[in-house]
Amino acid sequence: MTKTQAYAAQSAQAKLAPFAYQPRELRDHDVQIEVLYCGVCHSDLHQARNEWHNTIYPLVPGHEIVGRVSAVGSHSKRYKVGELVGVGCMVDSCRTCDSCKEDEEQYCEEGFVGTYNGKDRVNGEITYGGYATQVTVNEDFVLRVPENLDPAGAAPLLCAGITTFSPLHHWGVGPGKKVGIVGLGGLGHMGVKIAHAMGAHVVLFTTSASKVADGKRLGADEVVVSKDADQMAQHTNSLDFILNTVAAPHDLNPFITLLRRDGTMTLVGAPDHDHPSPQVFNLIFKRRSIAGSLIGGIKETQQMLDFCGKHNITADIEMIRMDEINEAYERMLKSDVKYRFVIDMDSLR
Repeated sequence: MTKTQAYAAQSAQAKLAPFAYQPRELRDHDVQIEVLYCGVCHSDLHQARNEWHNTIYPLVPGHEIVGRVSAVGSHSKRYKVGELVGVGCMVDSCRTCDSCKEDEEQYCEEGFVGTYNGKDRVNGEITYGGYATQVTVNEDFVLRVPENLDPAGAAPLLCAGITTFSPLHHWGVGPGKKVGIVGLGGLGHMGVKIAHAMGAHVVLFTTSASKVADGKRLGADEVVVSKDADQMAQHTNSLDFILNTVAAPHDLNPFITLLRRDGTMTLVGAPDHDHPSPQVFNLIFKRRSIAGSLIGGIKETQQMLDFCGKHNITADIEMIRMDEINEAYERMLKSDVKYRFVIDMDSLR
């Protein structure tokens, strides 16, 4: 079998560099995918630099994968060669726990198998991700990408899209709801687009006045510069739901104050250390909640892709070559991207 060409980190200090590996033999229910595009998620950088202290090297990142089916296993029935498909953050789970049975594989009680830096449940080998010319994945964890969507712009839907869609869907965002989105980055810009398409009144909160116009272009009805106390005060006790996408530790209290009675703020940003503790009375006196949300299960991820296909939603992207990935990481740390880097895998072939 031809070796897979990829980019990998060999240590926490090393830059990503060319790497080749022998892919596994096609199993009965596998789908082999020629990777066309792979989004660059902030968690790729965290993992490459071992900032979560669980990285196994060599590491081939990438879990926002869109490509074409190039081969299928002997008993695989779901996909045909040539179909446009995607792979997100997970490639397996135990399949038997309550969460898995309820189509919430992301909360698998044994832990889902990550698309990269995970341990294959069959042979115990470490999984490699989408910074590669091809991936091989069990058909149950492959998604169908609507053909009307730009495949490059669709790649970030497999993480940024589902990470925002899932809590918006779970907490019933829709017409008649006033929804806050905190942060306008890779996650936040998807949150704005999806909440708008769901029919909610969307209020974007950003620290940067330069993002006001862009926020409205993306679908926000109002944009608030969160550093401005007067602007913030105008929304006190008014929001049904807040999706907080910011990955840097910050004071949650100013946003909690904006929630109506029984409102919820859900955190999806993953900081390298915890936020300061919120004021308890700020929660008690309005029965407000702080929640968290991961990605979504496979069923919900397909629902998200179909929703995005119906509403023609893709990410705003900047295309890069594979050999530009290290520069992209440095720019991502400076928030110098609008709003997601996507790697053109033809540049690796």
